[in-house]
Amino acid sequence: IGAVGTNILTPDESNCKMVRLPQPVLTNTQLDILCNIRYKGFKTIKLSLATSPGPSQGGERLRIALDRLCKDVEQAVDDGFNYIILTDKVEITPSEGQEGGFFIPSLLAVSAVHHYLISVGKRVQTALIVESGEIRETMHAALLLGYGASALCPYMTFAILNDLVKQGKIQEDYATAEKNYIKAVDKGLKKIMSKMGISTIRSYRGAKIFESIGLGEDLLRRYFGTDVSTVGGIGLKEIERDAIRLHEAGMAAADAQHATLSPQLSNHGLFSWRKDGIRHAWNPETIARLQLATRLGSYEKFKEWASLVDEKDSPIFIRDFMGWKKAATPTPIDEVEPVDSIVKHFVTGAMSFGALSIEAHEALALAMNQLGTRSNTGEGGEDNARYHQFVNRELPNGKTVGVSLSSKTKQVASGRFGVTAEYLVNAEEIQIKVAQGAKPGEGGQLPGFKVNEIIAKTRNAIPGISLISPPPHHDIYSIEDLAQLIFDLKNVNPTAAVSVKLVAESGVGTIAAGVAKAKADLIVISGSEGGTGASPASSMRFAGISPEIGLAETQQTLVMNGLRNQVRLQTDGQLKTAKDVVIMAMLGADEFSFGTLPLIVLGCVMMRKCNTNTCPMGVATQNPELRKHFEGRADYVVNFFTFLAQQVREYLSEIGVHSLKEIIGHTELIEVDSTHVSDKQKTLDFARLLHKPETDKALYWDRGAFTKVSGVKDEEIIKACQKAIDDQEEITLDYAIKNTDRAVTTMLSGVI
Repeated sequence: IGAVGTNILTPDESNCKMVRLPQPVLTNTQLDILCNIRYKGFKTIKLSLATSPGPSQGGERLRIALDRLCKDVEQAVDDGFNYIILTDKVEITPSEGQEGGFFIPSLLAVSAVHHYLISVGKRVQTALIVESGEIRETMHAALLLGYGASALCPYMTFAILNDLVKQGKIQEDYATAEKNYIKAVDKGLKKIMSKMGISTIRSYRGAKIFESIGLGEDLLRRYFGTDVSTVGGIGLKEIERDAIRLHEAGMAAADAQHATLSPQLSNHGLFSWRKDGIRHAWNPETIARLQLATRLGSYEKFKEWASLVDEKDSPIFIRDFMGWKKAATPTPIDEVEPVDSIVKHFVTGAMSFGALSIEAHEALALAMNQLGTRSNTGEGGEDNARYHQFVNRELPNGKTVGVSLSSKTKQVASGRFGVTAEYLVNAEEIQIKVAQGAKPGEGGQLPGFKVNEIIAKTRNAIPGISLISPPPHHDIYSIEDLAQLIFDLKNVNPTAAVSVKLVAESGVGTIAAGVAKAKADLIVISGSEGGTGASPASSMRFAGISPEIGLAETQQTLVMNGLRNQVRLQTDGQLKTAKDVVIMAMLGADEFSFGTLPLIVLGCVMMRKCNTNTCPMGVATQNPELRKHFEGRADYVVNFFTFLAQQVREYLSEIGVHSLKEIIGHTELIEVDSTHVSDKQKTLDFARLLHKPETDKALYWDRGAFTKVSGVKDEEIIKACQKAIDDQEEITLDYAIKNTDRAVTTMLSGVI
């Protein structure tokens, strides 16, 4: 965790000795040993993260404390200390008549010190170790290491484990519990590192491969080594205020429970809804009301649900800060684009058969096909029997028609899991999954116990074997590789649109421009919200960024490069109501993808048991007994999307336009709503998101024809093979193949 010395070019025992750790999480015992190894030639010092008591000065106390800490660390380096431990495991003594002290947040402290030592050329002379009660989750460890910590000791977590063992809430003894916790954090760190293609902790340490949401540019520039802040945010003033409040709350709880050996720690419900926890967009009330509205087929109940979702006490998503300008003279509702046209802008997201039960998967396909729009197979493929299966459905006009059970969007994840020529030619859209959707870098995973005979047959796999899709699409290492894959798919099915699924991140606009130049017809910007129900806990809150940020950047980049009219732009990320649709359209989306929501309409109650095969509602399980509990119907999904389109129609009338396309990309129509906004939230700045390029170039897809392949050798081969195709006659042909003849006979395979 660090080398010592003044001149590493002249190796001797003073600068070659190191302490080697198997992983970066230290136990209390290991930290004590490290503090007492002076006899081996090492020197260790502990520096407190506590601030001095004094009046609150709008962040000034915190700034002074950080400056003092950086100077103290530099002096310790000059004094020859090899290991510097930044600790909040100290007591703050209250001062008479003054506000008490508080602790510098450990991440801010380690990043400030790390970057300060780099600026004075002394970082490599010491190792920074963080001893903090703040460290609990894998992501906390990842952030500290990513911003410069050499190792860390989560002493509070160890104290909690010890307490749980004493109470009998953990069956193992303390040593085993401690070992299991460290092992879990270690595995989580490796998972996070692997997403970035990093194989060593040394490469990860101090690499800063994170994107901040809600931190101000001044704070990032001074203490985190970057000055890019997409939506602005808080500074030292707000951090200091929160630190004081947190410390005071902790002291009050300690005073109230000083006689109790085990004070209760709050569970804020960060990962699943709790009655006394933070607000979740999906909670028992919103779930129940939505299911009631769609099962009764009541538009009035739907609007009550939408009001409940939209009119929050405080914002949850970036779009919750936004509203729109109303026209002085609304457009008469009968002049606005009809429901059956608006509903074609809605699609369901990629959710595999295997992850979902066959009943849920087919209900989604049936509903979306009846509406004339698209469901998505997910990367699990589709049983080829469904290509030719139809179900009689009665339309609102009284007519009965046969509706296909086949999903119109077929997803391709590197040619895996049942991707065949027959699969591809039975698609209206072929979606290339460049990266895992809402949980970037996660990769798909279907546990072996969910892979039964039918799913194995569909995926060309073996029953009982786990099916894992690596995070990146492993045939694509450059934009040329992607262009070739798009060309391949357009050959095998010349009538299908080809889409590419990207993850919302800063820089996605540049990638999207390359994808558009590679002749894709549709680009999906997938946000961090929502996503696979089988995500590890460490990825539920910390993978990807808000879809609004990725969508806005993609829209602006495509418009400025004159590419926007060539591609449809689709987005997802826990979209729910017509308000969400209208705001996302104004930010640039042509289409809107819904994943979790239609599953809730079909009966999902957010038990978060998707990956355990124990879904009690029969939505996300292959257990035949549990599937009997499935009560969802395609009609409920049809009701939802019809109601959604109707409310979008009403909002378009309110805005004073005649169609959805008239608002796509028109960010000047958006108004930032400061109602129910906290002081911290007031620091956000949406100017970058709402920037509209000054250009006369198109802001939306012009609904032109998809890019077709032409002039390929297959056109000549297919004509010559017609008898073989029609009558199965054997035929032998001879052609000279040049290196410009790409994907030869792919189109022929599709025709056959």
